[in-house]
Amino acid sequence: MTNVVLVVDMVKGFLEDGYNLYCGDEARNIIPEIQKILENELANKSHIIYICDSHRPDDLEFEMFPVHCIEGTEEAELIPELRKYPGEFIYKTRYSAFFETDLDEKLRKLNPDRIIVCGVCTDICILHTTADARNRDYTVQIPIAAVASFDYQAHNWALSHMKTILGAVLIGTKVDTNTY
Repeated sequence: MTNVVLVVDMVKGFLEDGYNLYCGDEARNIIPEIQKILENELANKSHIIYICDSHRPDDLEFEMFPVHCIEGTEEAELIPELRKYPGEFIYKTRYSAFFETDLDEKLRKLNPDRIIVCGVCTDICILHTTADARNRDYTVQIPIAAVASFDYQAHNWALSHMKTILGAVLIGTKVDTNTY
């Protein structure tokens, strides 16, 4: 068996300045960490899945959040820094990568030893994807240096919740910064 890496929402709309839901300059610090994870996991024959936010223009999510990551637009594309790493894509319209996608079916076929979840936003899509993975009894690891959010306090709360309530394994140490 191998690992599966879920790279969540590392799209231009969240990681490039000028878009409605840009996570901020600090969030970009996770890009080199994710690159290291991808290099290591690909060398170990792990399966990489890019989970990408992709909405219809009339998506009801826009009642809660500004319009973002409209399907077919540049904003919904994977950031250039990760494009050289092979993997498959799953496009989602909600917080969890499992909601109305074929992720669960793919994971059942792959039967991974563990799922490594990285990307943005820790307290939204990372949290909900992790909860759904744990509810399906997958072992989940969260590399702390490879997740970020808009809100530092929510980021920390989500890390704690994923560890103590969901049973995810946190890897690494938390960077002590209040700049998210």
